[in-house]
Amino acid sequence: MALAVSHQFEQPASFSFDAESEAELATLIARYPAGKQASAVIPGLYVVQHQMKRQTGSAWVPVKGMDVLAERLGMAPIRVYEVATFYYMFNMEPIGKYHLQVCTTTPCWLRGSDEIVEACRRETGIKGWKETSADGMFTMTEVECVGACVNAPILQVDDDYYEDLNAERVSALIAALRRGEKPPVGSTIGRQTSAPEGGPTTLLFAPEA
Repeated sequence: MALAVSHQFEQPASFSFDAESEAELATLIARYPAGKQASAVIPGLYVVQHQMKRQTGSAWVPVKGMDVLAERLGMAPIRVYEVATFYYMFNMEPIGKYHLQVCTTTPCWLRGSDEIVEACRRETGIKGWKETSADGMFTMTEVECVGACVNAPILQVDDDYYEDLNAERVSALIAALRRGEKPPVGSTIGRQTSAPEGGPTTLLFAPEA
C-alpha cells in the first residue's frame, strides 16, 4: 500500500543510512531479541529524521526513508507509515531549520502560552500553525502537553525544551537562533529543576546529629 503524500514538495528519489545512522541503528536493534526488531521502529524513525536534518537542514521523514527502515527492521512499509503518521513528533514534510513547538495545553495556557504564541508569530512572521517563515528558518506547530508543566509555559525547539518563558525571553531566544547560537536549555529564569521560583524551600538544612 502506498502512502498518500502532499504534492507541494518533492520527495527524495532514494534514501540510504549514512555511517552515523548505521552505527546508531546497530545499537538500537541490538536492544531487542531476535525476531523483535520491529520494536525499534520509533527510535529508528528518529534516526531517519535526524539524518535528514544533518543532510538537508530540515528534520523530516521521507517515504523512502520509511521504506529503507521497514526493510531493515523486517516490517511491511505500511506498518512504518502507520507509526510515523500517528505520532506528532515525526514530520511528514520538510520544515524550517528550527521547529518551534508551542504547548497550549491548560497548564501552559494558564501560565501565558498565548503570549508565547504571539511572540513567536511576531518574531518570525508566521501567521498560522504548521507554517514556515518566509526565510525558511522557522516552522511553528501547536502541540499537546510536553510533560514539563511545572515550569510552564514551554516552547520546544527541535528536541530541546525552553521553560518559564515570557514574550521578552521568547524574542531573545529567537534572535539568538537567528544568529546561529543555542541558548542554554531548561528554565530561562534559572529555576532549579522543579523547585519553586526563588529556590528550594525544603530540606535546606542537614539534620542535627
